Amino acid sequence: MSKRTDTQSPAPHEADTHDLIRVHGARVNNLKDVSVEIPKRRLTVFTGVSGSGKSSLVFGTIAAESQRMINETYSAFVQGFMPTLARPEVDVLEGLTTAIIVDQQRMGADPRSTVGTATDANAMLRILFSRLGEPHIGSPQAFSFNVASISGAGAVVVERAGRTVKERREFSITGGMCPRCEGRGAVSDIDLTQLYDDSRSIAEGAFTIPGWKSDSFWTVRTYAESGFLDPHKPIRKFTKKEMNDFLYREPVKVKVEGVNLTYEGLIPKIQKSFLSKDKEALQPHIRAFVDRAVTFTTCPECDGTRLSEAARSSRIEKLNIADACSMQISDLAEWVRGLSEPSVAPLLEKLAHTLDSFVEIGLGYLSLDRPAGTLSGGESQRVKMIRHLGSSLTDTTYVFDEPTIGLHPHDIQRMNTLLLRLRNKGNTVLVVEHKPETIVIADHVVDLGPGAGTAGGTVCFEGTVEGLRSSGTITGRHFDDRAALKKSVRTPTGALEIRGASTHNLRNVDVDVPLGVLVVVTGVAGSGKSSLVHGSIPAGQDVVSIDQGAIRGSRRSNPATYTGLLEPIRKAFAKANGVKPALFSANSEGACPACNGAGVIFTDLAMMAGVATTCEECEGKRFDSSVLEYRFGGRDISEVLAMSVTEAEAFFGDGEARTPAAHAVLTRLADVGLGYLSLGQPLTTLSGGERQRLKLATHMAEKGGVYVLDEPTAGLHLADVEHLLGLLDRLVDSGKSVIVVEHHQAVMAHADWIIDLGPGAGNDGGRIVFEGTPADLVATHSTLTGKHLSAYVGG
Repeated sequence: MSKRTDTQSPAPHEADTHDLIRVHGARVNNLKDVSVEIPKRRLTVFTGVSGSGKSSLVFGTIAAESQRMINETYSAFVQGFMPTLARPEVDVLEGLTTAIIVDQQRMGADPRSTVGTATDANAMLRILFSRLGEPHIGSPQAFSFNVASISGAGAVVVERAGRTVKERREFSITGGMCPRCEGRGAVSDIDLTQLYDDSRSIAEGAFTIPGWKSDSFWTVRTYAESGFLDPHKPIRKFTKKEMNDFLYREPVKVKVEGVNLTYEGLIPKIQKSFLSKDKEALQPHIRAFVDRAVTFTTCPECDGTRLSEAARSSRIEKLNIADACSMQISDLAEWVRGLSEPSVAPLLEKLAHTLDSFVEIGLGYLSLDRPAGTLSGGESQRVKMIRHLGSSLTDTTYVFDEPTIGLHPHDIQRMNTLLLRLRNKGNTVLVVEHKPETIVIADHVVDLGPGAGTAGGTVCFEGTVEGLRSSGTITGRHFDDRAALKKSVRTPTGALEIRGASTHNLRNVDVDVPLGVLVVVTGVAGSGKSSLVHGSIPAGQDVVSIDQGAIRGSRRSNPATYTGLLEPIRKAFAKANGVKPALFSANSEGACPACNGAGVIFTDLAMMAGVATTCEECEGKRFDSSVLEYRFGGRDISEVLAMSVTEAEAFFGDGEARTPAAHAVLTRLADVGLGYLSLGQPLTTLSGGERQRLKLATHMAEKGGVYVLDEPTAGLHLADVEHLLGLLDRLVDSGKSVIVVEHHQAVMAHADWIIDLGPGAGNDGGRIVFEGTPADLVATHSTLTGKHLSAYVGG
């Protein structure tokens, strides 16, 4: 064996020199030729004000290019079935590794998707019950509420030894789907009194469905002139056959005034035209009609479990699969650990590990049968993390979008531990984050700014956390900001009484919510805050509820169309030029004929990434050239839509372009901190925080006396939180009552009254553990929130 005689360390292997991700000349969205070098196998946090370009750099450039390059390794045939991704606008991207994106996109709101189906926990439970359940009823699909039981028989033709032989075959599939509700857990009933007035005839206008006027050719006239019904007879006097034809008849062709039309019963017609569409995408008056006409009740056959009677009859130690899925996950993990059966030992070990991961990540309070669409953005993100925690992959890039959203200060420490664990396994962890508690654990910080929108898109600082503190950037200056407790709190003008609240995990809660003041409802994640606020305060005439739901809208929608701002602008242009308002809409008569008002032309290149090129006819302005000749205040409509909110506020505020209706909307947009947005920016490009504030600006015009906000600081930079507190104060001072579900200590410190739920999550929560002023909460130190708030204001 030869001995080494040299004492010098050997030169590093060439393979070990690739320890940086290099980005040069990134120009995605508002990025201005950004160049950064990100260390691999380290935790890098990206900070900056909302809209400064963090997501454009991390998600739109680094993660997008990594995913695109992975997709290109598949065959052209496979790529044809995958989403096509365009190459990000960047000069050089080197050192990329496989990117796994864990974002805040809500999980699909498909009623069949649950926490269990989204994480493979259900699949493992189904295998477990198919092996150990007594009585044995079949394979794992016999316990799946997405598989229906089917049986059939018939003749099949088989080629055998050169002869054609007919044989009788039978087949059967045993599924676990409840036949009544088809695995949805709820059945819908249509209230016929909301569809028509049965004391009238069809000719007298019996229908009360929105848009169904008596002269409507495609709807009312089809029923009146079909020949199946007497249009002059009151509906309540229809014979049994007429009533059946009226409500349930199968589609059949009829002639009305020489035109071939399809006649079908009223119930299937309503189901196709209203109920098959996403309720949130319907117009407000149609949505109100659906809410009135359709009632969803728990399925009486399966009692909401979604499962057939056979699937519910098979048990392991007195529990059936429905009972297991409805248990709190932390309790289910205990039950699984108590099972001892050598034949399924590896399965039990894997299932227990998955369930323990839920508990470890702070989601032990959920149950596996919880519909995925009801999870908040923060919960959805953590559910997606479950599958990565036990992964044996290393040298992977994990990309997180504000993982602390929806987390109580107590839970943030747990999230930090998970991020560091991923890094310590040799992975590169990139985090977009605003919370100082998470920024402080970073190995490397990239601060973008200095402003938002066009005023951002540059790197203001790159280095360590200590360097950021002394850097003088907006993030650096506000990094150690601490909100002080109020010296005096407002006096309530009344109280909203909540009695016996028992939604989800609430334990018969009685509480008086003060009115005329700023109330903050807080507590650890899963303690029952949203259940109390959204489940017990009805969103009626006087209550404006602004939740974290996504804004519906295509790339044609923009802040001007969403807030109703475009309406007064179009009318002002039309009045000044003596033409129709429809000319000034890119979705109507004024659209460029070449691109149909989109501003870009999409070219589909089959399995390769489609290309969006700026329309040569209108140069991306979206309007017909003849429309751009009309001016108002010296500007054409495309120039107005290109303005930022701040510019437009000044433009419509005075002078010849003064338009009070438009100015009022713009003032509200500036109030919520969206002064940098351009009026024509597609809604699809807005960040989560921007979308929520856009909703807030829209709802501020409503005449509600009580405003209910769900985590308004989500996606807000430290500097913007101060701005938000000023806005909440202005709302309260104008006579409104503001109730905020919030974890941010600055908002808690600024409150007039705090309601703290807990002490834990799920079954361990659901009780009021404190109600009073922030000063009393800090002084008593009695709850987790009190301890964290005390440390915050004391720091």
